Amino acid sequence: MKDLQPIESIYNLIPREEVKKSKAPRYMSTFKESVKFEEKKNKAACKTMGPAKVDVPSPNEYLHKHTKELKLAEKSGFLDSTERAPRCLNEERRRPSVPLRTDQPLMGVQTNKNFINTNVAEAVMAVPKKPQPIFVDSKRGDKHHLETSGLVPKYIKRKDYGATPEYLVKRNEEVKRAQEEYDAYVKERLKMGAMKQLSDEERHSVLEGLKKNWDELHHEYQGLSVVIDTTPKKIHKERLEIEMRQLERDIDLIERHKVIYIANN
Repeated sequence: MKDLQPIESIYNLIPREEVKKSKAPRYMSTFKESVKFEEKKNKAACKTMGPAKVDVPSPNEYLHKHTKELKLAEKSGFLDSTERAPRCLNEERRRPSVPLRTDQPLMGVQTNKNFINTNVAEAVMAVPKKPQPIFVDSKRGDKHHLETSGLVPKYIKRKDYGATPEYLVKRNEEVKRAQEEYDAYVKERLKMGAMKQLSDEERHSVLEGLKKNWDELHHEYQGLSVVIDTTPKKIHKERLEIEMRQLERDIDLIERHKVIYIANN
């Protein structure tokens, strides 16, 4: 509304009280006293009157020429012409020393070997070097060794190729032994009359009865209404699904196991 009023208005003639804005309280650090104490404590630690008192250098100790250049260490002594400095600490790896100027070379050593014919014979009898097998895996011609690539069937040429590992043989023996012990225990219990084994006819009849019950439940399930909007309908549908699922588990159990034992009690 103030912006809509013109500059010259009768309301501007009324004197108004000047409103002073109140300032926020000044921030005071909580560490003010500790900072003051530390400042007063270390204030006069290095306090001096005038320039620092340092020893004045002597006029005789000035910088001489070439004093900052690096110098090699002086040798402890000179070797004679007959002495030689050791080059290697290992005596076996040390090369033979250079013969002295006063040593006499071996004279009168001769040989009848024809080096030209020998080299020709060695070149003729030499076996040609076979190229190393490689394979290329890119259009730029990147080469790799074929033997270490895993593409060479070198493992089928081993003596033990195709043989059953020892740990598998031991495991099969242990499984067979455990199965034999279990069969012996079952036979013993059968003799005692604690369990009864179902015959093939009984097993087949039980399996057929379970499948017939499942067919009846499935026929009833297929006859349910499409829209299940009441609680009794939902409960009836869930009961049929649970019974059909249980029958499916029983049928699968009997089909997977050919031998079935039943306790007499």
